[in-house]
Amino acid sequence: MLVSPQSAPMAFAAAKDAAFVIDANTGKVLYESKADAHRHPASLTKMMTLYMLFDAMKAGKVKLSTRIPMSAFAAGKPPSKLGIKPGQSITVETAIHALVIKSANDVAAAVGEHLGGSEAKFAAMMTRKARQLGMSRTTFRNASGLPDDAQVSTARDLSKLGMALREHFPQYYSYFGSQSWRFAGRTMRNHNRLVGTVTGVDGIKTGYIRDSGYNLVTSAKSGDKRIVAVVLGGRSGAARNATMRKLVEQYLPKASGKRSGPLIARAKTVEREQVALVRGKDAPIPMRKSGNPSKPAQIVASFAAATPNIRPKAEIELIKPQTDDVVTASIARDGWVIQIASLSSEVEARQMLAHAQDKAGKLLGNRQPFTEVFQKGGVTYHRARFAGFSSKDAAWSACEQLKKRNFGCLAFAN
Repeated sequence: MLVSPQSAPMAFAAAKDAAFVIDANTGKVLYESKADAHRHPASLTKMMTLYMLFDAMKAGKVKLSTRIPMSAFAAGKPPSKLGIKPGQSITVETAIHALVIKSANDVAAAVGEHLGGSEAKFAAMMTRKARQLGMSRTTFRNASGLPDDAQVSTARDLSKLGMALREHFPQYYSYFGSQSWRFAGRTMRNHNRLVGTVTGVDGIKTGYIRDSGYNLVTSAKSGDKRIVAVVLGGRSGAARNATMRKLVEQYLPKASGKRSGPLIARAKTVEREQVALVRGKDAPIPMRKSGNPSKPAQIVASFAAATPNIRPKAEIELIKPQTDDVVTASIARDGWVIQIASLSSEVEARQMLAHAQDKAGKLLGNRQPFTEVFQKGGVTYHRARFAGFSSKDAAWSACEQLKKRNFGCLAFAN
């Protein structure tokens, strides 16, 4: 039975709050508040950057002594940063400490470039990995968590990442328990001040940007009991920490001491999907309703005036992903897809998807949001779509409900 939000000690910034506590042995939800609402993860993003780095180590692609070069692009990231100059390099182990302890943005970008070829490609890899881990409402756009409107996650998704780090990489997890680290003559304290001060807490990560408030994912254990807790949108670091402390104290004793097996499926390698570009007079063209055009709810698509359950005729060209590299590592190759908009920018398309998820909630469930690029008349547009519908009836039922919420919607076989 969940404890009501009013009974738990919350200290949040207005419109940014969310929290989640899960029993890491059984998967039972012990507490939740706005757990599926989109929020900016800020430096909690570095949890996935570290997951990707640990994954590369386990696969033998890098080792602790491997050197990661610092590019001018990475070195130019704003603080918090380690301050490595362009052309210099650091070891993988130094990078791990810098991400965990210092939350260094320059190091995060360098890791992304080293593993992905560019930070943008690495962010696409991160998003695909998130889907594989069951993080269906998360999109990464950079390796650090620096502000990006399209970079979003949820408290529930971030708890899955916290559990995956421990389950998949127990040999590396102890890095999150470090209270301090000495580098270049300086001793740095872990930004996660609950480590070493709250009984049972052994990690994981803090985060802050103005648009997110103060965030924290925490793992705690007592004997055989384990929980992962997430607090998003704290008014201050101290308020966030106080909230997390009380959540740990309240819910860790209620957790089970009996493990039911792995809760997060180990991610498998997924081949990059191809993207269908639709050209021709039947391609949907973006339109805006009257009013404030900046609000995603007022952005709708004009679709071909055909029978609604027939996919518009078009010439389809299969090409490799270009501008939309984040698209569809997780999109099913069969089943049905719905499209809610066709917009002139990827950011707008992603905002539309996030807005639909916030408005529709359970209606979309674990449907997989993605964008898909196409051109018409020399202009590039971005479709906003959801995949994962098992039948035409399921897809069109979702469309009917979305239309009642002021979304355009078209369903078709994928």
